[in-house]
Amino acid sequence: MAKYYKVIAENRKGRFDYNILETYKAGLVLEGFEVKSIRLGKVNLKESFGRVENQEVWIYGMHINPYKTANKSKIDPIRPRKVLLKKRELVKLIGKTAEKGLTLVPLKIFLDGNWVKIDLGLAKAKKKYEKREKIKSREAKREIEKAFSRKSHGNKS
Repeated sequence: MAKYYKVIAENRKGRFDYNILETYKAGLVLEGFEVKSIRLGKVNLKESFGRVENQEVWIYGMHINPYKTANKSKIDPIRPRKVLLKKRELVKLIGKTAEKGLTLVPLKIFLDGNWVKIDLGLAKAKKKYEKREKIKSREAKREIEKAFSRKSHGNKS
């Protein structure tokens, strides 16, 4: 069977608010109805974050809408979910997150074949002035491209 890769949800705010130092591809412990909801794209990573507890990595704040036929009385859409990593990666992450200022940020959730995977980023928070600089440079680049496109369109006519 051919493998496929399909991005379901991305955390763009995470890339804006943090400098991503390393990324890790990991699995998630999910219920069956959660997998069905993720396949339909009913997942939100905006306010989610990772935390190391008892030699395990957990994702908090990831919202998965309940599947339409699931028993909604027992479902907590933002419950903590365990992340599955290789032992070597887990030990490395435990050591790095102990450092001051480093955190785990879920970057995207995707399907890798039939498996639901998540990209975790080991990140350091950006300062406000760094965010402002990024916005200014992006706007300057956009203005330059706009000026070039006007100039090239002006020469053709």
